[in-house]
Amino acid sequence: MSVLGGGLYALLTAEAKLARKAIGRTSGAPPDATGWYGRGRPGPALKVALLGDSSAAGYGVDLVTETPGAVLANGLAEHAERRVYLRAFCVVGAKSSELGGQIDRALPIEPDVAIILVGANDVTHKMLPSESVRHLSEGVRRLVDAGVEVIVGTCPDLGTVKPIAPPLKQVARAWSRRLAAAQTIAVINEGGRTVSLAAVLGAEFAAAPALLFGPDQFHPSAKGYHALATVLLPSVMAALGLAPEDEAQPEPYRGEGLLPVAAAAVQAVQTPGTELDGTEVGGNRTGVRGLWVELRHRRRRPQAEAEGPQDSPEETGGTPVDEPVQA
Repeated sequence: MSVLGGGLYALLTAEAKLARKAIGRTSGAPPDATGWYGRGRPGPALKVALLGDSSAAGYGVDLVTETPGAVLANGLAEHAERRVYLRAFCVVGAKSSELGGQIDRALPIEPDVAIILVGANDVTHKMLPSESVRHLSEGVRRLVDAGVEVIVGTCPDLGTVKPIAPPLKQVARAWSRRLAAAQTIAVINEGGRTVSLAAVLGAEFAAAPALLFGPDQFHPSAKGYHALATVLLPSVMAALGLAPEDEAQPEPYRGEGLLPVAAAAVQAVQTPGTELDGTEVGGNRTGVRGLWVELRHRRRRPQAEAEGPQDSPEETGGTPVDEPVQA
């Protein structure tokens, strides 16, 4: 190793230690968002599996209504006019290598859609992007083969985390963006769709860190998790065939259109909230530059009323036969 390279490595190591000390601690497990949502709405219920890490679990919030799972389920119930059963399989600290076990537990409930948020811990634990993507690809493939719609929120931009100082900040940004682009290509290839979550720790968070970051300065606050769920909800509805009719086709004036997957992945990483989904052009899924994707910037939905989960379908107007099999 050169003197310059050795010096840079030592500096990055020192910065990483300082960042770990600066990042606070949040005690306790997050509230469990598992349960029934949509009191008084008709069935059959939409079944949602929530997979991934602390960003999916809502680590750091005090109330279950503040978790991204509850925000998503309430929003889906209101805008789809259906009851929703959400089951949270996500685990604080999980890496992509742990998705397989979560999927083992999720498949028995036969979800209509699986939402996966993973990648940040892969970066902080220095897992090779190729290894991260391999585990994610295998997981998405299993879900799609089982008839489940899959939405993956790609790795957020960790370069905006306040306790991380330059030059480690630039390294974290480059690594997380590289992983997000690789995740996008892998998920599209396996038949899922992705949503760029740079917004979770991107410009919106950088502009109001005190409001959108939690006490540990790393995880989102309740408002931050709400912003995350708001970005995901329109794509979840689209995956379930519940998007409004006026969103049936891409709108060029909104920057939407068809692109090869590699070019679209790079653009998505730079543009928070971008949804990518595989499509066909002239009856072909693949062009000379790779898979075709539809790039969308879907409109956000009005905020739904915050309600906690119910323990049984009867509490939301359902019947026992609607209740999913417990894993």
